[in-house]
Amino acid sequence: MSTKKVMENPESRFSALLAAAARLPGARIDREAYLRKALSRHCSEAEIRRAIEESPAAAGIPAEILDRAAGESINYETAKASALSAAAGIPGVLALPATIPADMAQYFGHMLRIAQKLAYLYSWPDLFADDTDLDDATKSVLTLFIGVMFGTQSANNAVGKVATMMSKEVAKKLPQKALTKGVVYPIVKKVAGYLGAEMTKQTFAKSVSKAIPVVGAVVSGGLTFATYRPMAKRLKKHLSGLELAKPAPCVVVGEVIDVHDSPIPAPRRAGLHDRA
Repeated sequence: MSTKKVMENPESRFSALLAAAARLPGARIDREAYLRKALSRHCSEAEIRRAIEESPAAAGIPAEILDRAAGESINYETAKASALSAAAGIPGVLALPATIPADMAQYFGHMLRIAQKLAYLYSWPDLFADDTDLDDATKSVLTLFIGVMFGTQSANNAVGKVATMMSKEVAKKLPQKALTKGVVYPIVKKVAGYLGAEMTKQTFAKSVSKAIPVVGAVVSGGLTFATYRPMAKRLKKHLSGLELAKPAPCVVVGEVIDVHDSPIPAPRRAGLHDRA
């Protein structure tokens, strides 16, 4: 597809930005390293290991602990995205052609970061299993996650369908067919088109906010803070409410609590609830 057609097509414009953001340094989250760090202060080594090998839900980690870890990640990514956006606003109007594309890319890069972190906490599989470019299924699910962040109801419904498929099949991979040419794919294309149009509006808003040096930095950083945090919380709320995120039921057997044949001493499980 020619560059002109990409610029004219909102769906293609968003897909191009998504691919560019995914290639930025630090945009991809190492699932194992992140879960270990996020859960280390709240869970035992056995629980963390199971959360990594299977999922936090399979490990029976309580929702309140996952919500706390999610909140900490949202605060961290919001502060980082806002600081970078403010820094991009310092040069002023003369640097707009350079700063606007870079700012949009880093903004979406941080959206990808928080989307991955929240997905891993709420039991989605590794979205970047290797260092290759985005595959179609990963691109589709990230598009839907960002659609949820923008408040798109069709994206909410599609993410719910994908989560239900994975929950029923106890899958460790994304449902490739549904996301690339099945029942969910038409929704992905529709959401991508909507996001491409919204991206154009945001680019204009950021251009106006950066027109005056220094003042532009304050406005731009504040605008990012005011939009990014609520959007991240919207995705957190949606993912945490899906069946895929529900902790595995615990069955009391004598002096232990058995979570899918992986016994954990009862006092430890009680302690988790007490601290949360």
